[in-house]
Amino acid sequence: MKATVYALFLGSTAPVWAAPGNPAPADYSGVYDCKGTDAHDGAYTAEVTLTKNPRHSVGNNTAYHFEMKVPGFGTYPGETVAQGHYAAIHFANTDPKTGDAGTGLARFHKAHGNRWAFTKFYYEPGYQGGNHGTEECVQKEAVNRVAPPVPEQSGRKGG
Repeated sequence: MKATVYALFLGSTAPVWAAPGNPAPADYSGVYDCKGTDAHDGAYTAEVTLTKNPRHSVGNNTAYHFEMKVPGFGTYPGETVAQGHYAAIHFANTDPKTGDAGTGLARFHKAHGNRWAFTKFYYEPGYQGGNHGTEECVQKEAVNRVAPPVPEQSGRKGG
């Protein structure tokens, strides 16, 4: 009886996003044109590149390499983790003396022409005594990277 209860308990803890038949998450990989407003530096433009890391992406949780290039300020490599349409982003200027590093929260949505877009709020605790800002980014090329649903393993309900 203990083994049966234990097996039922383990089976009940599987996350919903891992269930067969649920669609795979969108792939936000691509190059984005961004316009931002920084509390200290004002308006700016940037180019963001997101590259999916399939090795560390599981279910509805997707890992990305992040790189942002800002004319006049430099390059900001970092990491992004997405769950559904929300993503956390960590970034840091390649020149550590600037203290220009932070964390952002982004929400992805479809833009005109079947392109992905995201809005981001960020916080930089070490940049000029603390800083924050927002960005609006739109993918340069339209892509459709939503994987098809995982086929069911058998014809009967429940697998």
